[in-house]
Amino acid sequence: KASKELSHSIRDKIQDIKKKMKKKLNKVAKDINLFLKKFILKQKKTELLKPIRYGLLPGGKKIRSKLIIDIGKIFKINYHKLIQIGAAVECIHAYSLIHDDLPCMDNDRLRRGKLSTHAKFGESTAILAGNSLLTIAFEILSQPTLKIDYKTKISLILLLSKSSGHTGIAGGQYSDLKFEGKKQSLKKIIDMQVNKTGKLFSFCCVAPVIVSKKNKYINLFNSIGSKIGLLFQIADDLIDYSGSTKKAGKKTRKDSKKGKATLISLLGYKNTVKYGDKVKLDILNKIRKFGNKTKDLADTINYILIRSK
Repeated sequence: KASKELSHSIRDKIQDIKKKMKKKLNKVAKDINLFLKKFILKQKKTELLKPIRYGLLPGGKKIRSKLIIDIGKIFKINYHKLIQIGAAVECIHAYSLIHDDLPCMDNDRLRRGKLSTHAKFGESTAILAGNSLLTIAFEILSQPTLKIDYKTKISLILLLSKSSGHTGIAGGQYSDLKFEGKKQSLKKIIDMQVNKTGKLFSFCCVAPVIVSKKNKYINLFNSIGSKIGLLFQIADDLIDYSGSTKKAGKKTRKDSKKGKATLISLLGYKNTVKYGDKVKLDILNKIRKFGNKTKDLADTINYILIRSK
């Protein structure tokens, strides 16, 4: 009986954390989506705008943008600047999802609880919409409305470029496909997941530091971002393994069917849960030096892993 009561208490606590975080995420999502809608309205009208909007909006939980806001608070960066940087990140993220879902990639017909972009508009249109979102991200960062100096803008654009291409998301996706059906070492799986997921998270964590010009913290937050990205991917893999399609908004239990190289395939479910807890504690220890200013960041980090429960 005592064990059951404890289990219910933990479950209630998790649900309470999820509820509070959802409210904060919704605020960020609302502001990001408002910026993106206004920005797209100013674009020259083309037939690609419809699939672009479809793949981009309303668009997920906005955890990446929330991290930008959280770290921006530590360095006292203007909220509207952070929202504009977050909007660029969401375009990159949407582009990567549209392309990941393609028949030649992961062949997923469901994304965020609706048909994936290629399933709705066709494969060639989805590729072009994804390509357009990739370039729109850099349009957003180069706008005069982003009130930061040109040198800082160039630094952000350079880092986001590296995070998105063959040294980041694209390279990670290539390894993910190449590793299918083959047993990989722990190091290779982590390297792949850091590229595929972690590099964009690293950008989110480093961008506010670049804007603040507190360059001595860049390496620290780059490392924190990589680990947060790994934690996010671990949570995603756990959701795929044990979650429902309805909850995830995409088809689950597909990793094992495709022979994906994941920590679960190497370590097993329980050991992956333990590994995720270890990664989370490592991140929390790294941010502790910033004191009370990291409360929102710590809450977001906790939520990333809790969402798999």
